Amino acid sequence: MKKHTKLAAMVAGLTLFLTACSTSPITEQSTGFWDKGIVYNFSQFIVWLSEVFGGSYGVGIIVFTIITRVLLLPLMHFQYKATRKTAILQPKVKELREKYSSRDRETQMLLQEKVSELYKEEGINQYAALIPLFIQLPIMIALYQAISRTEVLKTGTFLWFQLDQPDPYFILPVLAAFFTLVVSWLTTKMQDQGMASKIMMFVMPTMILVISIPLPSILGLYWVVGNVFSVIQTLVMNNPFKFRKELDAKLLAEKQRQKALEKAKNPKKKHTKRK
Repeated sequence: MKKHTKLAAMVAGLTLFLTACSTSPITEQSTGFWDKGIVYNFSQFIVWLSEVFGGSYGVGIIVFTIITRVLLLPLMHFQYKATRKTAILQPKVKELREKYSSRDRETQMLLQEKVSELYKEEGINQYAALIPLFIQLPIMIALYQAISRTEVLKTGTFLWFQLDQPDPYFILPVLAAFFTLVVSWLTTKMQDQGMASKIMMFVMPTMILVISIPLPSILGLYWVVGNVFSVIQTLVMNNPFKFRKELDAKLLAEKQRQKALEKAKNPKKKHTKRK
């Protein structure tokens, strides 16, 4: 539960940070690592992509989002490997939950300690799933500033919305929340982490919906494209349905092996009927 709480806190922190961002124009004369090195280069890269792909700033941002996601593929592969290891351990985690089923605070703390020890023994980092988010947060902040502080991008429009203004029809926030839900649902298909995980599967999309409504449409567009990419990426690289089928087959084979061993240790005497 602590992991999900930190995740929610980071998303909320992004909103607070964006409301306090500088609004001064970003130009070639800007200085500093953040303004000159990050934000300005982001804005120029988006402008260049927009020119290459037909002059639409919205399309430029979509291509920019896809490029950032492709660059994150090695990191996502690392996350998927950790997710698979965690899913394989779920039967043992389930046994611990049954053993420490009492809902009092002391028992639940002991349960968390035992689960953490189990993950540590298997070399699994429980917070591996948060690493991509840690990297994406500064990208989103830089993207927001690149749009809001570059005049040519600030006045840009795409489809029905203006990039630096909230979506007037709430379509992007709803889509962002929906695809966040799909990503969360696919994750729960990999492993059942208990009631807390099931609750967060709906809490996170709700937070994304509420947070993205007042924010510029550019962030909603980034969220939607990024999550659509994540859905496709998950189904290709870490298909939960295929994984569950393989895991169930392994578990069945293990049960049959154990049953065969027990039968070999305790052979039953065959009785023949006399005519």
